[in-house]
Amino acid sequence: MSSSPLLTLEQALEKMLSHVSPLSNEHNQTISLTQAMGRISATAIVSPVNVPPFDNSAMDGYALQAVDIPSNGTLPVIGTAFAGRPYSGEWPSGTALRIMTGAPVPTSAAAVIMQEQAETTDQGVRFVAPVAIGQNIRRIGDDIHLGDKVFEAGRLLGIAELPMLASLGIAEVEVTRRLKVALFSTGDELQPIGAALAEGQIHDTNRFAVRLMLEQLGCEVLDLGIIPDDADALRQAFSQAAAADLIITSGGVSVGEADYTKSILEERGEINFWKLAIKPGKPFAFGRMGSAWFCGLPGNPVSAAVTFYQLVQPLIARLSGRQGWHLPTRLRARALTPLKKQPGRMDFQRGIFHRNERDEMVVASTGHQGSHVFSSFSAANCFIVLAAEQGPVKAGDWVEIEPFNPLLQQ
Repeated sequence: MSSSPLLTLEQALEKMLSHVSPLSNEHNQTISLTQAMGRISATAIVSPVNVPPFDNSAMDGYALQAVDIPSNGTLPVIGTAFAGRPYSGEWPSGTALRIMTGAPVPTSAAAVIMQEQAETTDQGVRFVAPVAIGQNIRRIGDDIHLGDKVFEAGRLLGIAELPMLASLGIAEVEVTRRLKVALFSTGDELQPIGAALAEGQIHDTNRFAVRLMLEQLGCEVLDLGIIPDDADALRQAFSQAAAADLIITSGGVSVGEADYTKSILEERGEINFWKLAIKPGKPFAFGRMGSAWFCGLPGNPVSAAVTFYQLVQPLIARLSGRQGWHLPTRLRARALTPLKKQPGRMDFQRGIFHRNERDEMVVASTGHQGSHVFSSFSAANCFIVLAAEQGPVKAGDWVEIEPFNPLLQQ
């Protein structure tokens, strides 16, 4: 397997997504809208009502009947219609009805004239602009008709979607179950965050970062902690993780590291691929362990974050049944700083982009791009994506950038 050519990012992603299917719908849940933020709709959602539910006024103004259009004289005002308090009296021709925004429009009304186009006197109201039949009346169902499909299955429910459902009187929604992800780190050098460190030890920041990203993606996380470089301990961890939909490990997949993860995968499951032609993130593994999918992230923090963002994030979207998901479109920007690059692997450098005074997109490196330098993410708002065949970049050259989506930047 080591002699095989390294997969490109595109090839790896195609392999991953072609293997997996959305979770079974047998465990869908029906929950209240107040609990549905960040969940994914399991079925298409159909409107149970018309929106608006009745003809209503789009303006504060005056309603006229068709027989009084055009109106060249002064019309007496017969009464007032309010939102929530419609006018219920008689409405003879030759009169106008004062009406407020959102108020039900009587069936005989043909138009509403905004109050800014009206002049009032003791005798009534006259209009100083032409009047067209139907103007400023929002008809029943103008926005949404009863039975219209509002959202497809697989829609991520958020700020734009949930208030819309509330406006339709929908109090509950059927959603897919949360993806269950088992997570652990491997390495004798790792210690929990906050623990005192002996010489040669480091804090387990990868598992912490990955857990945050998983929770932001709406996953249920089974955190199995830190597993030592021991075959029996690793087998036990994989056994505990077996009930998950997806198993993610951090560390233990690089050349030179203890080969326990690879051997146990080959023993209990299957390995689809092990290395990629990307930087950082070459030692990324994908396979299957029983009924669970497996992603092995590199141990270096930046490598783990890049591979999670570029590969695990779309995998989770597919498993969760989310439709229409994609990474932000890549853009062209002019490099403000030189960029080191050797041909051979696609490189995801961290950068800061903005538009300059000439409305030109420009980008600068965040500095040292080592796979262990997580601070390169803290200041960044994009990846600078350098193709495999690309060499060094000079200041002023055009490059491709990929703005971060909300997983990395709120």
